[in-house]
Amino acid sequence: MARNSRRGFAAMDPEEQREIASKGGVAAHESGNAHEWDEEEAAEAGEKGGRTVSRDREHMAEIGRLGGLAAHHHDAAHYHEAAAHHHRQAATHVESGEHERARRHADTAHEHSSRAHSYSQKAHGKHRSHGNGRGFAAMDESEQREISRRGGRASHGGRPDEEDNE
Repeated sequence: MARNSRRGFAAMDPEEQREIASKGGVAAHESGNAHEWDEEEAAEAGEKGGRTVSRDREHMAEIGRLGGLAAHHHDAAHYHEAAAHHHRQAATHVESGEHERARRHADTAHEHSSRAHSYSQKAHGKHRSHGNGRGFAAMDESEQREISRRGGRASHGGRPDEEDNE
């Protein structure tokens, strides 16, 4: 007889499982049976997790790529908004007969539009450098451990050292 049929907890949908697990965690904390992590343990766990995750270079490269995309999209949006503002200002000055001020705003709008276009191209993979070893994945292991340690400490409510603020 096959013993791999899904019954009970395993047969529930993931949302139900999370809800039940959450209630168990709350109950464990209320009864005093849950482990309370201190700052040092959290930092150690973060470092260990960081070491494990950072071994997967493809995963780390993907995280870096997505972070770069987000930054380029953010920058493109900023310059699009700035260009729109200067276009509106140029139109207002044309309507009031202030053609020199209108031209200056139009020129500035054009500069912002060009920058926005450049960031958009970067976000969509054009003009991308094909070098390997960028970002977190390119750091040496001690740097990765330090960043992971800080992440573990921060995720568990620890306060960073003064040197962590750099």
